[in-house]
Amino acid sequence: MTTARWNGTVIAESDDTIVVEGNHYFPPDGVNMALFEASDSHTRCPWKGEASYKSIVVDGKRNPDAAWYYPEPLPAAAEIKGRFAFWKGVTVE
Repeated sequence: MTTARWNGTVIAESDDTIVVEGNHYFPPDGVNMALFEASDSHTRCPWKGEASYKSIVVDGKRNPDAAWYYPEPLPAAAEIKGRFAFWKGVTVE
């Protein structure tokens, strides 16, 4: 089971992650969406496409844009469509 934690709280857990470029992409049903807020941020990867972001909120503390996902990835990254990956102090074990 792979677990993502931030601020001591489990934010995602699954035995069905996909690792791409060293990042675990969690399926949506393994992510505690109650801990996430919408973000207007986007970045572009040349082979994965446009990434969208969410901020994590735990115990009143906010970690802006610490989760990203590809709602409509390019064909080369189709397997991670809608899955979430993390950074900015989120530990994944």
